[in-house]
Amino acid sequence: MSLSFESFAEFIDMGGHGLYVWLSYAIALAVIVINIVNPLMQKRQIFSEQARRLRREKQNS
Repeated sequence: MSLSFESFAEFIDMGGHGLYVWLSYAIALAVIVINIVNPLMQKRQIFSEQARRLRREKQNS
């Protein structure tokens, strides 16, 4: 198996296109992380609101 790049610096540079390649990977990773974290945060918020509502109802009755 032969590598297309002579050095790690060449690999990072990607023939002058490294900025765009690595930036696109970073943006894709950010989108994936947001798609995982956002529903978890919403779930936590919904559970907190429900717990607060139940405590209020318990105090009022």
